[in-house]
Amino acid sequence: MNGGEGSTRDAVGGTGGVAAPRHRVTTIPGDGIGPEVAAAARRVVDAVCPGIEWVERSAGSVALAEHGDLLPDATLASIRDTRVAIKGPITTPVGTGFRSVNVALRQELDLFAAVRPTRSHPGVPTRHGSVDIVVIRENTEDLYRGIEFAAGSPQAEALREELRRIADLEVRPDAGVTLKPISVAGTRRIVRFAFEYAKRNRRARITLGHKAGIMPTSDGLFLRVAREDPIDRGDVELEDVQIDHLTARLVREPGRFDILLLPNLYGDIISDLCAGLVGGLGLIPGANIGWEYALFEPVHGSAPDIAGRGVANPIAMILSAAMMLRHLGELPAAVAVETAVDAVLRGGTVRTADLGGSSSTGEIAEAIVAALPG
Repeated sequence: MNGGEGSTRDAVGGTGGVAAPRHRVTTIPGDGIGPEVAAAARRVVDAVCPGIEWVERSAGSVALAEHGDLLPDATLASIRDTRVAIKGPITTPVGTGFRSVNVALRQELDLFAAVRPTRSHPGVPTRHGSVDIVVIRENTEDLYRGIEFAAGSPQAEALREELRRIADLEVRPDAGVTLKPISVAGTRRIVRFAFEYAKRNRRARITLGHKAGIMPTSDGLFLRVAREDPIDRGDVELEDVQIDHLTARLVREPGRFDILLLPNLYGDIISDLCAGLVGGLGLIPGANIGWEYALFEPVHGSAPDIAGRGVANPIAMILSAAMMLRHLGELPAAVAVETAVDAVLRGGTVRTADLGGSSSTGEIAEAIVAALPG
């Protein structure tokens, strides 16, 4: 794969006069509002690109109830088979010891690059008039790697003793510990991905966020590899900014940023900040890309407080589906979906409560379908 472009295995032939589907895609409805926004996205995709065979699998609380596992082996096997998946938001119970399904998917499938485009939309008033930023986030390392030791556990105590022995460092006995691995290999591939993305999409500048002055062995490594890697950078400029300064500059002048390249944790936080600049999480799509597989999903969570009420904004999920269509090589269909979304938002009469309206999830989907070119 080349970072979001190209196609997966297209089916050809067929029997009995019935054309085989052009693409097979694993679909995971998710938890909370996930099934509602997933159905809306599927409705739009089927209208613009009917040649998709959907292979539905479960993950999250539904899978836990049905299969005793948040991420069943059958779901992973389906993604490995179809090579492309689209997923609704999934709830990870807080403080229960369950591993995040989102993190597990990224690590199991080595989806090392998260791509989160943020742009201003017509008809959505914001403080800043023109924002067009792509956050590219390293997706498999850093504090989200999941290397954690609970306070008071035998593992944490053994780690305390080892740190005392090898570095004369004292960690409080009641401290939980999370490790922050950032590798040369992991950094090199996300840097190369970012530059290839920038060149392919005619982006001029990559801004790398870090805290290298405080964490020279992790953030410092991330910065050093990005500066020194001998990749063909074309005409793309690389600059770096301390992460705290970056957040301050983002809220004042987001229009000066083009691509943001960030380690895992910073990328998660900054992408939400960017969403706030253009109208909220309900508008932000996302992709998780690896060399072999691709998974598309909205940035927002599962919003269990409004689940089942039919009021969730499906636009982030629909735009994630448009990203998927681009990845599958269905460029005209992707552009048609994005254009229809903008037309509905520009009209201003059909919008969900988060954007100041009262339309339902289904009404948004139908309006977007109606706005698709004939």
